[in-house]
Amino acid sequence: MGIKTAVSLYSLQDEYMNKRMSLEDMFIYLNENSVDGFEIIPDQMLHNAPYLSEETLENWHELVKKHNVKPICADVFLNTNLYNNRELTEAECVNILIDEIKMAHKLGIKLIRLVSAIPGFVIEPLLPYAEKYDVQLALEIHAGMSLDSPATQDFIKEMQRVDSPYIGLVIDAGIFCRRMPRVFNEYNKQVLGVNPKIVDQFNSYFDKGLDGRQAFGANHQIKPEIATIATQKDMPYIMLADGYENSPYSIMEQYWKYIKHFHFKLWEMVDGEEYSIDYYGLLKYLHDKGFDGYVATEYEGNRWTLPGNSIQEKEQVAAHQDMLRRHINNIESGDSQNV
Repeated sequence: MGIKTAVSLYSLQDEYMNKRMSLEDMFIYLNENSVDGFEIIPDQMLHNAPYLSEETLENWHELVKKHNVKPICADVFLNTNLYNNRELTEAECVNILIDEIKMAHKLGIKLIRLVSAIPGFVIEPLLPYAEKYDVQLALEIHAGMSLDSPATQDFIKEMQRVDSPYIGLVIDAGIFCRRMPRVFNEYNKQVLGVNPKIVDQFNSYFDKGLDGRQAFGANHQIKPEIATIATQKDMPYIMLADGYENSPYSIMEQYWKYIKHFHFKLWEMVDGEEYSIDYYGLLKYLHDKGFDGYVATEYEGNRWTLPGNSIQEKEQVAAHQDMLRRHINNIESGDSQNV
């Protein structure tokens, strides 16, 4: 019961892609780092997902049993642009997700994270399958498409209408940034040549308790303090930098009963803490609200590793897990001083 830690295997994608770690190596790593559960992108690590062979399934269950690891979430995407001349029909979208539900059931996974842009119309036709196979479906609330996004609200309204325990939300902690990720800023300045004055401007928004969305006005037009100093080279940074949000925890209040799971974003561990997010504060909030579920480390600092440096996925994830357990133990013991 209570808050449990997990790791998204997406956090180890460079290790996996470059064949330094197999799936079994990852399970061993989870055990070595006392991780309670794990999350997987089946498309990334299981051949021919969601249409898994009997051999793949048998190997999966053998590994899970052998290493005593707990699969708790499957990350599912819905590519509506499979064809050049049209988007998928509603029926095609639903049928694809039915197959994902069936696969999760076969894998022993009871929660599917739906990528942020999945439309609300899939909920009602999928609900009988979610119930039959005992698999919950939860939309990811991610910075850039947070709770106030029209597409997200479309899903939420339908979620509230059906009001089923099988339909909910996954909250990504990237909506609770208190500082811009330092690794993101440094990569953009040192490698991509972004104007340091623009980076300083975005940092200043956070210094005032705001975030990168402050750089944009009506119709997502860039405000003059940015536009007057920006060049074309700076535009990718500007368009990504408003994806780090600084929201209060209270935005979860009205949706609390629907929250199933958390992605705990990690960009950089510095002196035992994640540089951008106050995880003690967030965990204290979840504890006080009585959250009973998993918080999964999701490392994305790998993509901002400076040239000449090795990607430190295993080290960063292990340090993040250590931090989470330390904070959870201190909060549960009432030791608020030793954070």
